[in-house]
Amino acid sequence: MSEKKVSEAISYRRSVRVFDEKKDIDPDIVKKCIQQGVLAPNSSNLQLWEFYHITDAEIIKKIATASFNQPAAKTAKQLVIPVVRKDLWKKRIASNVEFIKSEHEKSNNKDPKKIKSAISYYQKILPKIYGVGNLSGWLKSIATHVKGRKEVVFRQVKKSDMRVVAHKSTALAAQNFLISMAGFGYDTCTMEGFDSLRVKKLLGLPKTAQISMIIGCGIRTKQGIYGPRFRVPFEEVYFHK
Repeated sequence: MSEKKVSEAISYRRSVRVFDEKKDIDPDIVKKCIQQGVLAPNSSNLQLWEFYHITDAEIIKKIATASFNQPAAKTAKQLVIPVVRKDLWKKRIASNVEFIKSEHEKSNNKDPKKIKSAISYYQKILPKIYGVGNLSGWLKSIATHVKGRKEVVFRQVKKSDMRVVAHKSTALAAQNFLISMAGFGYDTCTMEGFDSLRVKKLLGLPKTAQISMIIGCGIRTKQGIYGPRFRVPFEEVYFHK
């Protein structure tokens, strides 16, 4: 199967709310699109995400029910569910440090100072950011606000701030996935209307995991696209200074 150019894929992608139930899609291609998805840029390369690829018809049916039987879920041939795993930050830090050390050992141009700085960032700075509690986060936020009156400071210091960061990174990976699917001529629809607790139970997720969205996957029907694409005028969102 040939792929579209990136610009073509972006233009092709639409939120398809009704899929053709007679047309199947290749799970291996969907998996490949997820692999391309996780190449997305993300905060500190922590990759605080997981992607659940659902092909079992019975599970899809149950998730569709938990998604209020939206047509995009009910008619989907497959589902992809990006899950935010902020709780895995310690594990991801360890993986990054291990990778940095491994690459340093293989390098012919070793720079101990650079490696030490990188490892220090992961082992000393990030734990202070991701390990913050609710109360300590608010206290740190107040202190940062006072300090920020006189100098440049990093202001996203609360526990909720880091949750937002993890969601943004996961959304970037999801967008990569959507464009990759469009590149293969496959269609998608992102959904936020669902019972998150029921879906988490169906996936066997821990309480600390958060579902970013549910993505229906399939082949579009004519009635699946509800109307012409609408975007506010570009001049309203583009500012050049």
